[in-house]
Amino acid sequence: MNPDLDLALRRIIRAPVATVWRAWTDPTRLARWWVPAPTRCRVDRLELRPGGAFVTWLSDEGAEFVPHLDACFLAVDELRRIVFTNAIDSEWRPAHPDPVAMTTTVTLDDHPDGTDYRMVVRHGDPEARAQHERLGFADGVGSVVGQLAALAEGAAPR
Repeated sequence: MNPDLDLALRRIIRAPVATVWRAWTDPTRLARWWVPAPTRCRVDRLELRPGGAFVTWLSDEGAEFVPHLDACFLAVDELRRIVFTNAIDSEWRPAHPDPVAMTTTVTLDDHPDGTDYRMVVRHGDPEARAQHERLGFADGVGSVVGQLAALAEGAAPR
């Protein structure tokens, strides 16, 4: 990790790796935690393979669903790692995502208490990293990973 370019989050989730993996790879489960509550998520495409599409939409306060993420998976190692980027969209076209382009790596490792969940979000330059941090990376990602943990640990959100 490069502290000038990357943001990271780590959390121990008190559930087996397979349960956390299922929450990431089952569209119905992903929709329950992927955006901060009370915002609702709709998963349009979740093609878990290198080059596969990752497309989600969101809705605030019952409004019409609007685009949220149009990304491409770069690597998928079953039960261990998911890497995706929004710098390439779901149709493999170069993208200029709002608010910042990023590549995210999620890793899941066994831990005596469940799953060691780690996320590293890589940015192209220090300005993009700083902007993502100012926009609330820690609170936003911390919130959704908390929702993921609640779902995996059995206290199902939403």
